[in-house]
Amino acid sequence: MTVDACRVDVWLWRARFFKTRSMAAKFVEEGRLRLTRAGHESRLDKPARPVKVGDQLVFALGGRLVAVTVEAMGERRGPATEARTLYSQLPTA
Repeated sequence: MTVDACRVDVWLWRARFFKTRSMAAKFVEEGRLRLTRAGHESRLDKPARPVKVGDQLVFALGGRLVAVTVEAMGERRGPATEARTLYSQLPTA
């Protein structure tokens, strides 16, 4: 069974951008995450919003701009090598 969507806070945690899911949820609630899907850009403000494969996420983290394309949902929060397969980097301006 392949999952085609995942809560954005869960995905950010699985991809190891945040140490805890609650930290990821707080980050999203603060409106600090932009999502681009099918050419439409929106700011996510609810942790329960779904992300899908192909979505592009842009956010500032640790003083740097992070721009990624969602490649997979992931089953768990695994090691960094596994987490790295969940996304691909986008060039940042």
